[in-house]
Amino acid sequence: MKRRSLVLTLAGLIASCFGTLSLAQQAPGYPSRPIRLVVPFPAGGATDIFARTLSQKLAEKIGASVVVDNKPGAGGTLGSDMVAKAMPDGYTLLLATSSTHSIGPNLNPKMPYDAVRDFTPIAQVGFAPSIMLVPNSSPAHTVQEWINYARKNPGRLNYASSGNGTIVQLTAELFKAQAGLFVVHIPYKGTALAMPDLISGKVDVLFDSLPTGLPHVRDGRLRALGVTTAQRTPLAPGVPAISEVLPGYESTTWFGLFGPQNLRPELIGRINAAANLALKDPEVAEKLQRLGIEALGSTPAQFTTMLAGESAKWKKIINERKISLD
Repeated sequence: MKRRSLVLTLAGLIASCFGTLSLAQQAPGYPSRPIRLVVPFPAGGATDIFARTLSQKLAEKIGASVVVDNKPGAGGTLGSDMVAKAMPDGYTLLLATSSTHSIGPNLNPKMPYDAVRDFTPIAQVGFAPSIMLVPNSSPAHTVQEWINYARKNPGRLNYASSGNGTIVQLTAELFKAQAGLFVVHIPYKGTALAMPDLISGKVDVLFDSLPTGLPHVRDGRLRALGVTTAQRTPLAPGVPAISEVLPGYESTTWFGLFGPQNLRPELIGRINAAANLALKDPEVAEKLQRLGIEALGSTPAQFTTMLAGESAKWKKIINERKISLD
């Protein structure tokens, strides 16, 4: 623990030092050619749109074009592995998510990369909360009322997810664990397929993403009880945080920039500074909000600490609740 604290402290000092230098001073001569930003998911999805939104401003701040390269496959594993095996020269970066680096490694011991050893954390760049939805026929109008209702009906209520091992299932299982509930899991092939059953009352609760869940609330088809962020979020005005009832509860999908392992400190500092500047751009923040994502900059040390906490949290839930991909 002492050694890890020392590493994080040194990383923080390095990041602080980089913050006092201009971008050019941080890595003289870099970049001299286009930078490839690998997205390990298909074009058109939230991660891809995030990458394309960020890449435009990142290119301006860092002084070279940033080319988004979609490498989907195996739930994000294929593209991530390509970056893990790339040269650590700063010209191949990865926009990863919770599924590739926090959840996937704890579900699949046969992944071709080590999520900690084979990558260099550069910056967390955003996070996307979920929203707790119930049918209008539900007797619960608050998170606490729903918990009380579930406790009085153990095993009689159910929740939908987008499949085994997904962030939707894990979010619900974390909620169940902290509230001490027995609620049955019904996996669907995507939350969109679960929506009709939720609206009709065949499903009792769903933790969905904001872009797909909130429109049903605005149209009066569903009731929103809470958001999964640590505090209330401007992305869902007026909706309380679940943590107000379950202290410490939090489940979001994070987005982060990585390089291959052994990326030099001066390159880490250069890319981190450019990314943080890009995220402060109002146009970037507005586009991400439309995706249900909050822009968020960080130091490499802050990102590293967050990654350790997320991995430990999901590992605990996956092991205790015996969650698998089957």
